[in-house]
Amino acid sequence: MRRVLILGGTAEARALAAALAEDPGLHVVSSLAGRVSNPRLPVGQVREGGFGGAEGLAAWLVEERIDALVDATHPFAERMTASAVAASSATGVPLLVLRRPGWRAGEGDSWQRVDSLQAAVTLLAARDRQRVFLTTGRRSLPLFASLPDVWLLARSVDPPEPPVPPNAHVLLARGPYTVEGERALIREHHLNVLVTKDSGGTMTAAKLVAARELGLPVIMVNRPPLPPGAHLVDAVEAAVAWVHDG
Repeated sequence: MRRVLILGGTAEARALAAALAEDPGLHVVSSLAGRVSNPRLPVGQVREGGFGGAEGLAAWLVEERIDALVDATHPFAERMTASAVAASSATGVPLLVLRRPGWRAGEGDSWQRVDSLQAAVTLLAARDRQRVFLTTGRRSLPLFASLPDVWLLARSVDPPEPPVPPNAHVLLARGPYTVEGERALIREHHLNVLVTKDSGGTMTAAKLVAARELGLPVIMVNRPPLPPGAHLVDAVEAAVAWVHDG
């Protein structure tokens, strides 16, 4: 029986685990980093918590006799992907990176792409009286909180570490979201700019449609580049085929 480890936490990882669970010749383990409370759990065996970096992951792959490794983590889980590449190289366990396609601006969109959260902060600092819809995750809040003339509506699944800055209102919510709901949120809080990461997918894309309809500019943080040696696919079906062909 072939043993597969999925580094998960995304909708794609859950879909992959469900698809592979139908094969009686596979034993699939999904690993969750444990950074989100009450995560949506995939089908099958689940391992929660970190590995202790690339060396810890490599040791676990050997100890558990893993035959194939799929990194289906969030597109911004840069450290985990780097650890997966290093562990694969050290052990010889084949690695596939599964990433949903990124978002692309369309007609009527007003996007400015930047390569880091700090670059987004710099852009906002040059503008006066911004009311920001911030959807870059709770850990990024301190970067934006010290900006002058900026008020933040910061949405996240889990609460940020206290204290919450006085210029920020935290909205705890989990997608999927609707265009109607996002429009209402933007209007209620008089927001005039959206700052987000290029996460891709449909669960949180409604905010982009609402921003387009209401004429809001978007500061879009680009994904970190994949490390050398990472083989990439952007569809669950392709990942299933890779595992079966291995």
